[in-house]
Amino acid sequence: MTKRVKFQDMLASLRCSLEAIPEHRTGRNMRYEIVDAGLGAFSVFFLQSPSFLAYQQQMRQCQGQDNAKSLFGIEEIPSDGQIRNLLDPVDPSLLREPFWDIYHLLQASGHLDDYHHVGRTLLCSLDGTRHFASEKIHCANCTAYAYEERTYYAHTVLAAVLSAPEHEHVIALAPEFITPQDGHDKQDCEQQAIKRWVKRNAEHFPEWGVTILTDDLHSHQPLCELLLEHKFHFILTCKPESHPALYEEIGLLTKVKGAVQTMSVRRWTGHHYEQWTYRWVGQVPLRAGADALRANWCEVTIVREDTGKQSYHTAWITSHELTAQTVADVAAAGRARWKVENETFNVLKNQGYYFEHNYGHGQQYLSVVLLTLLFLAFLFHTVLHLSCLMYQAVRRALGARRNFFNDLRALTRYFYFSNWDEMIAFMFQKLKLDTG
Repeated sequence: MTKRVKFQDMLASLRCSLEAIPEHRTGRNMRYEIVDAGLGAFSVFFLQSPSFLAYQQQMRQCQGQDNAKSLFGIEEIPSDGQIRNLLDPVDPSLLREPFWDIYHLLQASGHLDDYHHVGRTLLCSLDGTRHFASEKIHCANCTAYAYEERTYYAHTVLAAVLSAPEHEHVIALAPEFITPQDGHDKQDCEQQAIKRWVKRNAEHFPEWGVTILTDDLHSHQPLCELLLEHKFHFILTCKPESHPALYEEIGLLTKVKGAVQTMSVRRWTGHHYEQWTYRWVGQVPLRAGADALRANWCEVTIVREDTGKQSYHTAWITSHELTAQTVADVAAAGRARWKVENETFNVLKNQGYYFEHNYGHGQQYLSVVLLTLLFLAFLFHTVLHLSCLMYQAVRRALGARRNFFNDLRALTRYFYFSNWDEMIAFMFQKLKLDTG
């Protein structure tokens, strides 16, 4: 039986982290608190309303009350410029804790139960993406890239999300920001970031309770050894060109009767039949040499029966045992890695969060602090969708995501609500909905 995770409890965690940020100002201008700047930026991302704070300042002047304070607890409403100045020196690592507080709230309330998959583990996808790039604007924390005699500067983040094949929602965990010291190409940068993420966050999970999913870029022995050391399972994409020794071994085993197991399943898609063919083998070397780590390997090939054309093929290495009973689950878990791109990066970049927009770059940490708050806004909405029946009903009734946020922007501009629950209940009642 699941319990509701309340907006106020999540916001309390964010407020606690913001209040713990050390004061960095030395001058006399102390009117605005860092906590108000952080909550102000968060409110803009949560409502997808760039003008929210300006509208609430007007409401406060006209009505003596406003939604900035009632919904988000903002005492003094800072301007955009003041928010940038206050947040620029803030170390983004100080905002990691709310992600884990919310993760533990979901765990305690039973909402993670449906996310357990292969081997009763949670599936955690790790993937990097760029969230800022410019040839002119840069700071000390930008990574510089040389390209055709030009230099451009970028910020890149390693995102971590929990997903499940049958769930449309992903649960964002604390991200890891890539630094200039990590390297100058995608491979070096992301690999260093993944190492930090694993070492820092393993303590949040039960031993062998999580399966890490990555693309082929990270499918190599050092990462596998690190994951096993920290009691993580793994399912990592495995391509022939990056694993020559492994595929040479599989080629030799293919000639031995029964060494490579095969299973075919016929499936109806709702439009046509497909043949899903699984092949798997245990304990093959990840690389050449006597010190090679051995892992299990599987692949799935999907062919449409009506056309005879292959529609999908991918292979993985895994720490999970492979049998006729488990191989389909392992393959389904491996395929769930795409959710970090489709259900995370795609939503953040194209569904109103404007992930790649330069909200303010600053000279120190502003860009990554704002992105952390944006990730938290995305996480808050995910948790509300998983946990609140009225929120679910409103989202269903309004259809497209943009309709929901258009309504949030309009309501908070013209009407005062004493808290978030009152506002979502107002929408629920005016739409004449029920939770059945």
